[in-house]
Amino acid sequence: MEFYRKVNTRALCRCGRKGNMEIHPKPETYFLSYCRLKKPGNCCNLTCTMCVWLGLRLERAVEINCSRMEASVILPILKKKLAFLSGGKDRRSGLILTIPLCLEQTSMDELSVTLDYLLSIPSEKCKARGFTVIVDGRKSQWNVVKTVVLMLQNVVPAEVSLVCVVKPDEFWDKKVTHFCFWKEKDRLGFEVILVSANKLTRYIEPCQLTEDFGGTLTYDHMDWLNKRLVFEKFTKESTSLLDELALINNGSDKGTQEKERSVDLNFLPSVDPEMVLQTGHELLSELQQRRFNGSDGGVSWSPMDDELLAQPQVMKLLDSLREQYTRYQEVCRQRSKRTQLEEIQQKVMQVVNWLEGPGSEQLRTQWGIGDSIRASQALQQKHEEIESQHSEWFAVYVELNQQIAALLNAGDEEDLVELKALQQQLSDVCYRQASQLEFRQNLLQAALEFHSVAQDLSQQLDGLLGMLCVDVAPADGASIQQTLKLLEEKLKSVDLGLQGLREKGQSLLDQISNQASWAYGKDVTIENKENVDHIQGVMEDMQLRKQRCEDMVDVRRLKMLQMVQLFKCEEDAAQAVEWLSELLDALLKTHIRLGDDSQETKVLLEKHRKFVDVAQSTYDYGRQLLQATVVLCQSLRCTSRSSGDTLPRLNRVWKQFTLTSEERVQRLETAVAFHSSAEKILQECPEQPEAFNEMEQFDEIEAVGKSLLDRLTVPVVYPDGSEQYFGSPSDMASAAEHIREKMKLVSLKKQQLRQPEVTTPES
Repeated sequence: MEFYRKVNTRALCRCGRKGNMEIHPKPETYFLSYCRLKKPGNCCNLTCTMCVWLGLRLERAVEINCSRMEASVILPILKKKLAFLSGGKDRRSGLILTIPLCLEQTSMDELSVTLDYLLSIPSEKCKARGFTVIVDGRKSQWNVVKTVVLMLQNVVPAEVSLVCVVKPDEFWDKKVTHFCFWKEKDRLGFEVILVSANKLTRYIEPCQLTEDFGGTLTYDHMDWLNKRLVFEKFTKESTSLLDELALINNGSDKGTQEKERSVDLNFLPSVDPEMVLQTGHELLSELQQRRFNGSDGGVSWSPMDDELLAQPQVMKLLDSLREQYTRYQEVCRQRSKRTQLEEIQQKVMQVVNWLEGPGSEQLRTQWGIGDSIRASQALQQKHEEIESQHSEWFAVYVELNQQIAALLNAGDEEDLVELKALQQQLSDVCYRQASQLEFRQNLLQAALEFHSVAQDLSQQLDGLLGMLCVDVAPADGASIQQTLKLLEEKLKSVDLGLQGLREKGQSLLDQISNQASWAYGKDVTIENKENVDHIQGVMEDMQLRKQRCEDMVDVRRLKMLQMVQLFKCEEDAAQAVEWLSELLDALLKTHIRLGDDSQETKVLLEKHRKFVDVAQSTYDYGRQLLQATVVLCQSLRCTSRSSGDTLPRLNRVWKQFTLTSEERVQRLETAVAFHSSAEKILQECPEQPEAFNEMEQFDEIEAVGKSLLDRLTVPVVYPDGSEQYFGSPSDMASAAEHIREKMKLVSLKKQQLRQPEVTTPES
């Protein structure tokens, strides 16, 4: 745009005097002719602000190009926010231009540049509706405000419809008397009003005012500036890219070989079209989003609106870019297709010749499987080297196949037959070679697994044989059982290992029998008898070793079971001795009572006999166990451990139990005789004195009772000289007391029979 136009107007000095000002149409010859005092800038011995600004304006006109300015060029000035388009609109839908003046001196040159840039943004249609300018002078001086208003006359006189000067409260009243804008409306070309910030809503809706003036419109100057930079960068890059793409596409359309070569020198554009398109789409998305991203009260007009940044312009540039880029891609495709086809043919033949020549020869020389893990690993390493060499050619095949597929998708009929033939030839050769490599790799892997299983099985057999060769030292039954369990687990592990070896060997034999021919389309017999004999020999050898170990395990198992039985018999015999000792102890401590009458004594005698039977069975069980230990020791050819300890203990305890039991039986039998005789005498009727003529019966009863009492005080004497009493002294005293009481009754009965007349009924 042109910064300055030829205008004839009236300028006001700071003193208020009027002067003539003439601006010539050419920027390089702009000058001030004169004011009324003939010298510009020398009115009333003071510097004329208007003249000074016009002088700066003239100097700036020579420096700045008349073409559209870019934000990146004047970025430091724009960051100062000397003026901005907030996005608000007046009641006539005209844009609101805000000029926030500050306490510091505002550079008129920078302000004019800012205004020129801002006014270059809106469309002509938008400019035609006019601007409402808000000059915020609350923090500035009056002469600066006046200069800014006059500046608007020369910068945008046709676009400004209203200028609202926001004044501080009662600060400029005296100044207004010297300068009334409303009187100069015709000369200025727009209306100027002085208004307080709180009364600005009389002319502009609050929703169209920023927060600085009590409105609700949100404006972020740095955000707007960043988006503006992105927009201008996209516009510049896209325009340059369109020119380059058009040059390339037009050069290709001419069709001559010489022009094609000249265009090939600059075949690639200077900017990546994909990046420019992506930037444009992101910018367009941002513009559309900001347009409809409003507050809760309604749609918020943003400074990135299409009236400011021209969304149609972005869309038009994107459409043009897509069109030219599509043509450019087609040109590139057509130019490279023929070259690619020739390169593909050459590379296909290279791959086929190598695979059918050196590659196949390498595989023909490799047929062994090795006789051990190390040998199989060496063969695998050699095969990996062969695969590594093949992989390089397979990578070429993959790349060629992709290139051929891309050319086939292009759908050019003249190249389809040739491309399909190349693709089929390349695929057949590569697949055959890959199948042979895979078969060889699987065969070597199976051989390695077979040898690994064979080695593990051999180690297991060696461990089992070593365990069988070591004689078992009998310690206790638990350790023998644990050793036997370990032996069984090892034998089971050997069985599983042999089964796995057979499976691996059979699988390997199947692969060898199904081995394919290394030659293409020819049946070539490969001698594998050595490999088969080796596999079968390994399996037979392992089977024989396993059979020998099984025989030895059977013998060792029988011996260990006899040892377990020996220890078990000894443990049970010792337990029988303990049980017999417990029975003896119970007999001495708990079998004390002799009964209060004959019936109870007979019951106790019967229980004692059963008790003796239990002890007898325990003794017999212990004797049988000890006899079994003797037999087992003879079978195992070892010294019996029970003959010197357990058997004497068993005999000693049984002898003690026998003596104690006999003493108990004698006491119970004596008690039965005593109670029976006493009860018989006490139960006879006193009217039959003739039945008691023989007084010897009373004497016998007394003698039996005394004998029983004497026996209670006598201990049981064992063969070793030790003595044991039945129960405690208090228990024996209690038993003797019952006998004495019955003896007293018998004695009283005897006295009654001798002197019946003396005894009274009360007695």
